[in-house]
Amino acid sequence: METNMSEKATLVIKNISNLITMKGPNRPRKKEEMSEIGLIKNGIIAASKDKIIYVGSGDLPKDIEISQDAKIINAQGKTVTPGLIDPHTHLVHGGSREYELFKKLKGESYLDILSSGGGIYDTVESTKKTSFEELLKKAEKSLNRMLSYGVTTVEAKSGYGLDDFDTELKQLEVIRELNRIHPVDLVPTFLGAHAVPKKYEGNVDKFVDILIREMIPYVAEKDLAKFCDIFCEKGVFLVDQSRKILSAAKEHGLFLKIHADEIEPLGGAELAAELGCISADHLVGASDEGLKKMAKSNVIATLLPTTTFFLQSEKYANARKMIDLGIPIALSTDYNPGSSPTENLQLVMTFGALKLHMNPKEIITSVTINAACALKLEDKIGSLEVGKKADITIFDVPNIEYLIYHFGVNHTQTVIKNGEVYDIAAVS
Repeated sequence: METNMSEKATLVIKNISNLITMKGPNRPRKKEEMSEIGLIKNGIIAASKDKIIYVGSGDLPKDIEISQDAKIINAQGKTVTPGLIDPHTHLVHGGSREYELFKKLKGESYLDILSSGGGIYDTVESTKKTSFEELLKKAEKSLNRMLSYGVTTVEAKSGYGLDDFDTELKQLEVIRELNRIHPVDLVPTFLGAHAVPKKYEGNVDKFVDILIREMIPYVAEKDLAKFCDIFCEKGVFLVDQSRKILSAAKEHGLFLKIHADEIEPLGGAELAAELGCISADHLVGASDEGLKKMAKSNVIATLLPTTTFFLQSEKYANARKMIDLGIPIALSTDYNPGSSPTENLQLVMTFGALKLHMNPKEIITSVTINAACALKLEDKIGSLEVGKKADITIFDVPNIEYLIYHFGVNHTQTVIKNGEVYDIAAVS
């Protein structure tokens, strides 16, 4: 039981059949800790404005005053969790790439499509041509969908401008504006090194130099991003090039992420450990040595199973090995127009069970407190504890096992973001 009785309750959620608090240390959970979810039966939560002031079971203590206009929610038969967190998305982009699906069905690989001028390059052109207002409207629609699935915080990357720095900045400005006007919190990431621009093919180091000398310093100076990311992969940026870019970003005060070993065991996992990246993402092809180094360096593995599924790969990231090694796991949609066109984090949770062989408790940890840690927000969100933000999702399911088992539908009943209650029918 936790309480802060100095403020009146403006929100009370009572009679919660299964209250998953994720109570515990504000750090990445690993190994057996990933199955410690702080479950309370017949739970109750009280919030004052945007902060949680009480978490417990049964009734509120008599000395907690309830505001006259407080919102009271009866969650009998429901499961309540921290607001879900999606820690890896490419939210802001122009156009779509449905035509690629049929190329993939004919046997063309992701890298084949990229090398022929499609893939990221197609989205780069679309994003360049799309106005700020159109990008904002398109991304807002996706954010509404994410909120409807119970997501209250989302990481969003640039990366569809590449050497067209104005387009990179346009994406980051859209993210900033959405963070201002939309209830979902956005965490911005600079991904200028998403692919090698066509004009720099054969002279990648020149583009690396531009990123280091011009783009990263400007993004950091203008406070347009919290993280810097890079696509470290065969045919994109090699390990030495990735090291230079990420090291420069670190010198300018940005936290580090890396698209690592998605397809080939190039050494991205090892680099993530070397540089102290907050997370290494994808990791389908990561080497055993790289994973061991990640475990020692406490790098979070953000896994993206719907991407693997959509690319029709038979090989998924080895989550069980990672958990056994002591690597904390986060799960994400990787929402993007080419390899994972879905905003549905609940579907990702099901894939976490069916394809990554994670248990339901590990899965809920991966989309709450560990996802918060992957965004360096664990002191504010990711668990339902006194003093943290009132970011809460109410699912119309009897338990988390059912949430993951009954897939392909939206189980969200109500989302509370910063203490505000959102009707899912109105935002979906």
